[in-house]
Amino acid sequence: MANDHILFPVMRRVDVDKWMSEGIMESAGVRDMLKSEAKYHLGQVLRHRKHPFRGVVFDVDAMFSNTEDWYDAIPEDSRPSRDQPFYHLLAENDQSYYVAYVSEQNLVPDDTGEPVEHPDLSELFGEFEDGRYPLQFQLN
Repeated sequence: MANDHILFPVMRRVDVDKWMSEGIMESAGVRDMLKSEAKYHLGQVLRHRKHPFRGVVFDVDAMFSNTEDWYDAIPEDSRPSRDQPFYHLLAENDQSYYVAYVSEQNLVPDDTGEPVEHPDLSELFGEFEDGRYPLQFQLN
């Protein structure tokens, strides 16, 4: 038995204060993410319902996570609910490329079948195939 190797050393159990861990989950937005379900996925090409732009999803927030100034700048009669997924898009229109932050209610799938030409796409995604961009990143 002297030559036995311990593959998984016994670790001491550490009790975590339940209220503290719930607070951490709350501040990290974990609870909100578990309660919500995003309709669209990373790499999907979407277009805005009202404005002439489209883009590729590169991040999703379970609920609104931008600044109050940003939210207040939206005209009140078209302001989206905060309690829905919001998408970060590498976006393009006829004039430029940019990053857009858009509520789920204002997005629809882009059915053109055309690739997006945003210059930052290659940093996160592979080549456009089957109507979407596959995730691709390198580890250092």
